[in-house]
Amino acid sequence: MKGKALPKQFLIKNGDIIDPVKGERFIGSVLINSGRIEKVGKRISANGATVYDAGGKVVTHGFCDVHVHFREPGREDKETLATGAEAAIAGGFTQVCAMPNTEPPLDSPESIRFIVEKAADLPVKIHPIGAISVGQQGKELTELGAMAQEGAVAFSDDGIPVMDSGVMRRVLEYAGPLGMPVINHAEDLTLKLDGQMHEGSWSTRLGLSGIPDVSESIMVNRDLELASMTGGRLHVPHVSSAKSVEWIRGAKAGGLDITAEVTPHHLFFTDEDLHSFDTNYKVAPPIRTENDRQVLMTAVKDGTIDCIATDHAPHTVEEKEAPFDWAPCGMIGLESAFGAVWKVLSELGMNLEEVIHCFTINPRLVMDFEEDLFSAGTEAELTILDPDEEWIFAKEHIHSKSRNTPFSGESLKGRIKATITGGKFFKL
Repeated sequence: MKGKALPKQFLIKNGDIIDPVKGERFIGSVLINSGRIEKVGKRISANGATVYDAGGKVVTHGFCDVHVHFREPGREDKETLATGAEAAIAGGFTQVCAMPNTEPPLDSPESIRFIVEKAADLPVKIHPIGAISVGQQGKELTELGAMAQEGAVAFSDDGIPVMDSGVMRRVLEYAGPLGMPVINHAEDLTLKLDGQMHEGSWSTRLGLSGIPDVSESIMVNRDLELASMTGGRLHVPHVSSAKSVEWIRGAKAGGLDITAEVTPHHLFFTDEDLHSFDTNYKVAPPIRTENDRQVLMTAVKDGTIDCIATDHAPHTVEEKEAPFDWAPCGMIGLESAFGAVWKVLSELGMNLEEVIHCFTINPRLVMDFEEDLFSAGTEAELTILDPDEEWIFAKEHIHSKSRNTPFSGESLKGRIKATITGGKFFKL
């Protein structure tokens, strides 16, 4: 994907401006000077500026995804930092946080530095997340402080749960003074065993081994207890079950300072969709029931779940074409994220400003990133979108190196029209 370098002065006019920080929405303009925001307002004139007429399309902050897998180093056949950045831009994302389960994992200061330096020239800001344990083995803590100094923004063994409660306690204690969130893949492996999908009526019908919802909620409850005990910052990833939502809701009501995310696919699909045995629906945690989906959507609406995160997880065609039991978990999700989420949450009654919060300011608050992207002098990170466009997601919309998605052929609502990031304008 090739973007055009922004001219010295670039004026976006006639935009439906949504400012998630100030809570304002108006028809107006954005003036960019030398790649940075100069002014956002209802009436802006700039003699000599190159003009882009947004034609009433929404102009807002660039999206932020706190949970992606870009596979570099080690599995560049699935995704690289560069191709992952292209997928992010196509989805309207200007910042992403890359999980550490690469080969080898990001479990040292040197590996964090590698990602920071390799991503420095890419138009999307890629923030590495450091592993909690050496080799993601769940035993010995990594050099948390040194990784933070090199640019790690959080700690996680994502893909592999921290089963040892003592290890989880210690990482929350050590990460707390660093002011950084700890993200634990919430699954009890002794309950998951060789499960392939959500345990319920559909797993019985399909003859696939099931993963009970309590395998997640038990681990979520443990982590909430440890966060309360230690005062550490806990972020709960890819919440999938109603039972987990209730634990999180109760913890927040009790004053615990924790955050949580949900994926587009857990909001969009149910376990019934696996009737085709399409391995692209195979994810961890698994897609669950219609009741779980409804509870997740309500949790986004009432703020129990803070943000949307794609858990973008590329795999090769060969891997995903294996028998269901052998195929790896995961799907790509950056390019289809907004269209999928806006479709289902708008039907629930959420307004556009509320949904944009879940893509912009809320994930940045989770990671302590600068959230006011309309302030003067800030590097321009903007997403321009048409919330009313209904479209069918197809392979030609995929910019990832991989193609593993069940969203192909699905009708979505809301489409990204342009992304401004890294001093470039990407028209989609």
